Amino acid sequence: MKDGHIEIDSENGKIFGFTSDLFEGYLWKKENDIYISFIISIHEGKGNLRKLFDNILRQGFNVKVPTPFPRMQNILLWLGFNQTFEQEEIGTVEVWYKKAIK
Repeated sequence: MKDGHIEIDSENGKIFGFTSDLFEGYLWKKENDIYISFIISIHEGKGNLRKLFDNILRQGFNVKVPTPFPRMQNILLWLGFNQTFEQEEIGTVEVWYKKAIK
């Protein structure tokens, strides 16, 4: 899988369960990390986000969520994500992460 955008309903998106019947937005792959930069769950509260994260982790990728809104931050805490900070071109960015299941 190449680095860059993972579009919804794409071949790579479908591997993770990232489909237009469940989500809007896009993912971003960088090396062994899948960034959840901007997605919206169409059916909130149905566990689809958790399934997406689990699918990504089971495929051997880390999940990273940069600068989550407070609601997402609460979900990430509940799911066992850890807060860290990464240096990017724009400066220091808050990133929540969970390591791949090996």
